[in-house]
Amino acid sequence: MRYPNSLPQNGTIGCIAPSFGCNIEPYRSAFENAQKTWKEMGYKILTGPNCYEGSGIGISNTPELCAAEVNHFFAEEDCDVILSCGGGELMCEVVSHIDFERIARAKAKWFMGFSDNTNLTFLLPTLCDTAAIYGPCAPAFGMREWHPALNDAWGILTGEKRQVQGYPLWEKESKKDEEHPLEPYHVTEKKTLVVWQEGKSAAELEEFTVKGRLIGGCLDCLDTLVGTRFDKVAEFNERYKEDGMIWFMEACDLNPMGIRRALWQLKEAGWFQHVKAFLIGRPLCFGEEFLGLDQYRAVYDVLKGFKVPVIMDADLGHLPPSMPIISGGLAEVSVEERKIGRDLVIQYL
Repeated sequence: MRYPNSLPQNGTIGCIAPSFGCNIEPYRSAFENAQKTWKEMGYKILTGPNCYEGSGIGISNTPELCAAEVNHFFAEEDCDVILSCGGGELMCEVVSHIDFERIARAKAKWFMGFSDNTNLTFLLPTLCDTAAIYGPCAPAFGMREWHPALNDAWGILTGEKRQVQGYPLWEKESKKDEEHPLEPYHVTEKKTLVVWQEGKSAAELEEFTVKGRLIGGCLDCLDTLVGTRFDKVAEFNERYKEDGMIWFMEACDLNPMGIRRALWQLKEAGWFQHVKAFLIGRPLCFGEEFLGLDQYRAVYDVLKGFKVPVIMDADLGHLPPSMPIISGGLAEVSVEERKIGRDLVIQYL
């Protein structure tokens, strides 16, 4: 696995829009304030031609032009790291035009984004053997006060952090909107980690550590990739079978039934071979039931047969804050008793 060099002091941050761009509020103002903040920190900024575009369908521009921006920044542009401008809906169409073979030959660069950006943060390690960061998109760094989760993500980019842990509170309802584009996370809900494992008692699951290679992303995107020509998970699993896999996943648009169907699809496609644990983030449908099925049974009923820890309601995904996850990275994932109660700790190796 190739680990890119860290962002150096006074380095150059590249920004691209392989999914949505920052052409509307509150994203435009947040993105511009993020750039202002980075410049004040001493960094240089390079923005791609699609960063302020909104002419595409579910993405910033046409799939061909979005892919051209990706190919250029990874293989040609003189920048140290690359951040996505946002999530979106149809980045899967961009994937068809990305030159992954060329990216694999080029110097490795950190790419960071989440949600629809799973199409890069998942495919970079599985196709290019290059680690990526499942973490905040560029506009998040424009908030007035950085939440510790943003400091963690920045610390991973700069190489200053090798360990991250969960946060005490999470955001159920955001105060960020067109009139308040720089609002920080509105964290009001107490986080409670849910841990199950077939054949294990609650006492046995109070504290434990699992070592393996992290892989995953947004479940909405992962199930779209299954069976396509970009599905090289079998080869990835075989390449790193000695490490074993820790699958991290979270859901955006999927309701509990959709989550269950998507997990069944990945399971039946053989993706979970050599799995050591599952790390499941809070779904956007948090607390909802559909025909009697809740978010927990949607996950556990499908995954319990693997007889490995299933850690749910982790700080991961669309209900912030979210821990930065190195997709493709080797890590020790621990459930530990902390000051805020039982929580998750990830030590990158």
